[in-house]
Amino acid sequence: MSLKLSLGALTLVLAVRSVLAQVDPFEFEVYPYQTIGKGVMELESLNSFIPEGHTEGDAGTSSGDFPSDKMYRTALEVTYGFADKIEGAAYLNLAHPNGSSLQYAGSKFRLRGSLFEQGQLPVDLGWYVELEWNRTPQFDGSELELEIKPIIEKDIGRLELDLNPKFVKAIFVGPDKNKGFEFGYATAVYYNYSRWASPGLEFYGGIGLMDDSDPLHDQQHYLFPVVRGELPGGIEYNFGPGIGLTGGSDQVVMKVNIELERFVGTLF
Repeated sequence: MSLKLSLGALTLVLAVRSVLAQVDPFEFEVYPYQTIGKGVMELESLNSFIPEGHTEGDAGTSSGDFPSDKMYRTALEVTYGFADKIEGAAYLNLAHPNGSSLQYAGSKFRLRGSLFEQGQLPVDLGWYVELEWNRTPQFDGSELELEIKPIIEKDIGRLELDLNPKFVKAIFVGPDKNKGFEFGYATAVYYNYSRWASPGLEFYGGIGLMDDSDPLHDQQHYLFPVVRGELPGGIEYNFGPGIGLTGGSDQVVMKVNIELERFVGTLF
């Protein structure tokens, strides 16, 4: 009996640890240095689908009871430029698990800004602060999370390098509120070939707690070959397949991001 209890406890620990290395499956997006302008509103739809994922919950991109396999997720984002270098955004996260209907999965609120003038420093720097609220434990067991990340960009000719290291912590409530910060990243390399279509590579991943990282096999790391550009009418897009690089990752992730930007300064 004691051996069974020990094995059960070990299984529970491993299940909890796997959640700590999660990427944000509602936002496969790498942020550049530049913010939107003052008085500009941007509407965005961030979509992902897992054609080949894990068949049990708390594995791969799943942080709750629903398995990631055949999961469709969408985040509806509204961003507004409060100043020339500061913007705020609100997100509505919805998910469609395999065999279930579309459901509310959480909300996010963030502020993002840029520092100095572009090109003034060897690299362009920005900042990002986000509060994520989850009242649906079947999708995410952490009720309230704080995310902080610097934004680093370097342009070399047509080559654009973007780096978003991120630090995430459960705060105030939930079983993980007394744990430290988790570390993850979103980074990209783009070749700005044309305004209409440019190729790139995006990387997403996480290692778990900074002071107690997960074994490499349990971590999540993804590589996305993508194409981004702008269609007539000011509609921007970014899409591509993601390939899981570790056993803890989902095998394949498809993403499609659509942005629509318009001026609404006269309304505020």
